[in-house]
Amino acid sequence: MTFTLIDLLLLLLVSGLCGALGQGIAGYSRGGCTGAIAVGFIGALLGLALARWVKLPELFSVRVAGVNFPIVWSVAGSALFVAVLRFLARRSDGPLGPARRR
Repeated sequence: MTFTLIDLLLLLLVSGLCGALGQGIAGYSRGGCTGAIAVGFIGALLGLALARWVKLPELFSVRVAGVNFPIVWSVAGSALFVAVLRFLARRSDGPLGPARRR
């Protein structure tokens, strides 16, 4: 299986959109487009692993260069991943909230 530049760009676009949707659902956005792409890929791995663990079917996927990219599970996994990141980021700020610059 070989990826062309167009295939790679399409895969990055789809994962970026799924990551951005997951960030929007969780209500926490950091990192811009690159962060959304990373969250989309991590969300696809996490969401698909959870779906297989619970034995749920792959609901909707996009096929790019012979690779299935699970849209629904990517968005669900992205939202879950971002929610965990948001929880951990708030916990690391300390008991009085984020430090203020003077």
